[in-house]
Amino acid sequence: MPRLLSVLLLTFCSMTIAEPAALKKVGEAELRVLFWSIYNSTLYSADGEYLEGQRPLQLQIQYLLDIKSEALVERTGEEWNSQGISHERQQQWLDALAELWPDVSKNDVLTLDIDEQDRSTFYRNGELLGVIDDPEFGDHFTGIWLSPTTTRPKLRLALTGQQR
Repeated sequence: MPRLLSVLLLTFCSMTIAEPAALKKVGEAELRVLFWSIYNSTLYSADGEYLEGQRPLQLQIQYLLDIKSEALVERTGEEWNSQGISHERQQQWLDALAELWPDVSKNDVLTLDIDEQDRSTFYRNGELLGVIDDPEFGDHFTGIWLSPTTTRPKLRLALTGQQR
């Protein structure tokens, strides 16, 4: 019986992970700060086009250096503040991210899948980290990269396929 339960659990988990092959690439961009490459990011959608609020949506970030979880969460809050993005549950979201996100090492990939029900599911290297089941979180989080008020407008243009 325990073996059957393990097989069913693995089957369910593999069904819930959105494969990039099922989605089409919208765009990709590299974040560089001065002389350092920080990460490569890639955006996917069902039709390979980006439209605000579109679902499903997937954002992958491949880190090019080691970063502590606390630094990732702190930077998320700083980006929201820099863009003037605020929400009554913002601190709850940051607390949830602090619980979900591990430290990342060079070449680790953090993936965010936002499904048709606006659930935001995070993975590291394909392994489930957890879910933020708040329909407003996904747009606020991806707004860091995709909002017109982003602090990195060139990165936004590349991710949304407007600049190659």
